Amino acid sequence: MEEKVMSISTVLTSAPLFARAALVTGEISVASILLGAALGFVIHAALRNFPRQIGRAYQAYVWVLRGTPFLVQLFIVYYGAPSIGITPSALQAAIGALALYASAYFAEIFRSAWSGIPLGHAEAALSLGISRTALFLKIEAPQALRFSIPLLVNQSIIVLKESALASMVTVPELTMTAGRVVAETFSFVEPYSLLALAYWAMAYAISSVGRRIEQKVNF
Repeated sequence: MEEKVMSISTVLTSAPLFARAALVTGEISVASILLGAALGFVIHAALRNFPRQIGRAYQAYVWVLRGTPFLVQLFIVYYGAPSIGITPSALQAAIGALALYASAYFAEIFRSAWSGIPLGHAEAALSLGISRTALFLKIEAPQALRFSIPLLVNQSIIVLKESALASMVTVPELTMTAGRVVAETFSFVEPYSLLALAYWAMAYAISSVGRRIEQKVNF
């Protein structure tokens, strides 16, 4: 009975700490997802409009960011930025590095979604005198969005999980909080169970938002 009481006590004591840490994890994840998706879209739009000029640069960008571990990229941003006169906080470095990392994946998602649009749609629009900008934004983008929502949701969940590595540069997010609770209480099951529950709840929230968006765009 004593061990069970201690277990409940650890959970109740740790819950407020995890709640605050979840806000930090949420801030990192949401900011990185929005910035990464926006950057990925811009990069893909540039590729669509200037394939010959930036094709190789695009391939190199995606290959490097997808081919190296995020932790390495995080260390380069956090420890390397001061050498060029930029001194980000740990939180800023985590968001910036994760947004860059995610942008390569988001760009490829957009590229894949656009490739699924029938060529006849673009040809018909151009034959009617519609500009390429209007074609991109009003005809291709809505269709691509429908194709890409499941992949965007999946990548957003991956970004959420990768945010755990922000603890390596001392950001007080969920994973670092769990480690501190373990060090202070010498309990392992309770803190890491709370950690798993927090990530599951946040991933479920992202999935729920994605399903609602998908229902609205597929009316």
